[in-house]
Amino acid sequence: MYAVVKVSGFQYTVKQGDTVTVPRLEAEPGSKVKLEDVLFLRTNDKAIVGRPTVPESYVEAEVVDHPRAPKITVFKFRRREKYRRKKGHRQPLTRLRITKLHYRE
Repeated sequence: MYAVVKVSGFQYTVKQGDTVTVPRLEAEPGSKVKLEDVLFLRTNDKAIVGRPTVPESYVEAEVVDHPRAPKITVFKFRRREKYRRKKGHRQPLTRLRITKLHYRE
């Protein structure tokens, strides 16, 4: 059994016991979050496609921690203009452990 959920504009395929890394959510480590935007749900015997979401379904997840992505370097350069700008960025993330996929038939 697995589901496709939408979190912060991104879609993730999840199943029970998976660990996924999503953009930062406002939740404390160890707390539970409910992901209600279930776009697709696959059970053992059937597939349910949401229009746009599957009604009365959600995914429960536990917040594991809040890591940061590897650093990327943003470098702007214009030739012959003595223009150079160097900047670094690390995206804040949230790591979730999927605990339960809930749906009503």
